[in-house]
Amino acid sequence: MSAKGMIDMTASLVTPGSIIGQEGQHTTGEGTTLHEGNIIATVIGSVRIDDGMISVGASKAIIAPKIGDTVLCEVTKLNEKNGEAMIHVIEGQQGSIQPQHLYGQFYVTGLVDRFMHQTSDALRRRDICRALVKEVTPVVRLDFRERNDCGVLHAICPPCGDTLTLHQDGDWNMLCPTCGAQSYRALADNYGAGWAELEQGASSMNNSGKRWGPEAEAMFARGPAGRATFIAADVREDGRERTYFRFEGMGGGRGGRQKAAPGTRLFVGGLPREVGTEQLRELFAKHGEMTDCIVLVDDAGANRGFGFVTYGSKAMADAAAAALDGHRINGRRIGVRDADSDDKKKKKGGRRDPEGLKLYIGNLPFSATQEQLTTMVAAHATVNEIVMATDPAGKSKGFGFAFIKEMDKGESVVKALNGMELEGRKIKVDIAKAKGSAGGKGGRGAKSSGNEGGKSSRELQAMREEGEGGKKRKRRSRPKKD
Repeated sequence: MSAKGMIDMTASLVTPGSIIGQEGQHTTGEGTTLHEGNIIATVIGSVRIDDGMISVGASKAIIAPKIGDTVLCEVTKLNEKNGEAMIHVIEGQQGSIQPQHLYGQFYVTGLVDRFMHQTSDALRRRDICRALVKEVTPVVRLDFRERNDCGVLHAICPPCGDTLTLHQDGDWNMLCPTCGAQSYRALADNYGAGWAELEQGASSMNNSGKRWGPEAEAMFARGPAGRATFIAADVREDGRERTYFRFEGMGGGRGGRQKAAPGTRLFVGGLPREVGTEQLRELFAKHGEMTDCIVLVDDAGANRGFGFVTYGSKAMADAAAAALDGHRINGRRIGVRDADSDDKKKKKGGRRDPEGLKLYIGNLPFSATQEQLTTMVAAHATVNEIVMATDPAGKSKGFGFAFIKEMDKGESVVKALNGMELEGRKIKVDIAKAKGSAGGKGGRGAKSSGNEGGKSSRELQAMREEGEGGKKRKRRSRPKKD
């Protein structure tokens, strides 16, 4: 066999993809396939030629899953509503699994007999599971819900790596003996081979058909931040406590909370101090399906007087705002509006600022959001409204304004926030001057020198644009030279 790339027939072992012959010289047999005139091995094994037929004898038997088989698998990927597991063993069979059958996929509805918000609430990566094969083509589909012997067989604690033990405590059925972390898994009967100690097996701890309690729902409501896993302090580095700065209500990670579609997120202000996330969700649930709902709290857990509600569509959000803006809760009238609205178009008679003391906030990162500024200012005063300056295309100009209820708190807010770092930039906060007053739009007693109190060119440009209603000054046309 002189074809270029053909394997030496004296070799004792070939691998999938090896060229072992040419079309016309031999006919294809077991463990081979024909591609562009080349006969190629499809399994690991030894080459045999018998009466002109070339084949590869597999070193291990080739097995394939069938509908109704049970497999032992390892969870490798988790998305919000589905996931993927690597199949290690088909129970009752010995041999190698072909690549097209090596991974099985599953849906969140096939995990356990109760409502699951996300797959990661019942499974975690590296969990070892038993699953039932429901489909084989075009991909392998797995199910954990149909039989009690299917589900998680072994799980490790994400924060510290120790093996989780069975422990029923409300919604949670798993406990880490090292760091004390509690969690939930869709358990198989013989989890950890300890099923004989339980009357009905470990699957009885799945609380099938039951609703989630307040503690679990509170964790789910925090979104990705509530599900984040941090390495336990007693097994990390030198054991010192690690703190992570973030604004309340924001998800973990660099990107923060997933951005809602325009017009679907509502700001709810004026909330009584006794109202929490559950009460807010109950009130707004009447107007459509919500994807997020939160009442922001301070470090002591006290309500900050406002929150955010996100709906699945703009129509739902508009209906909720129309129905609940001005609604009274425990004697207080709440305000509901589009949280991302930044409509600065001039109306007849000029633009009117919201009520309250106006604060200028400059040198902002272009990725800064209204929610970030609201949270930041609300820690020191009652926020009536936050206005972000944008260009006609909707892109941030790097500055904005906060309107606070307490007219006498301006100096203290400026002192607390001026120079604060936000996403790597030191922001500038000042009391905004009325249009036409000394110092322009941006400062207390701004000097009349050439640089107007030491402000950057970016701030001065922002101040001019705000004073002119957001419109840039037109360039004066020059006469053409002959």
